[in-house]
Amino acid sequence: MSLTLTLDFQYTTTMEKLWSALTDSSKLAKWTMENNFKPIVGYQFQFRAQPTEFWDGIVEGEVLVVEPPNCLSYTWGTGDERHTVVWTLQDVGEGKVNLHLEQSGISNQQALGGAKYGWTNWCGDLEQLLSA
Repeated sequence: MSLTLTLDFQYTTTMEKLWSALTDSSKLAKWTMENNFKPIVGYQFQFRAQPTEFWDGIVEGEVLVVEPPNCLSYTWGTGDERHTVVWTLQDVGEGKVNLHLEQSGISNQQALGGAKYGWTNWCGDLEQLLSA
């Protein structure tokens, strides 16, 4: 059984500024983790966090889709588990942009809850970055 997480966040910003926060490695690091991300289809990257006794702190990924400034997709995983993350940006008018997240391939409810918790916190940090 594979589960899918879907979340929507609305930001008062421009499509270009939000796209940059999703694809520029240094900006991405300010709201997620240190990384060597590049928005190039086929590019393999890593997000790096402090290792713990349960996790080496590395998330591996490969860029699947880059369609500026509307859609970005990549694989996301640790160990043998790989998910697909899709970000869809939509200008909803009045200076607001909707950011839709879909993360598929999640193996169980605990992992789904962890992903929801993590992305919700990170997207709160993203809001602070965009308003700075």
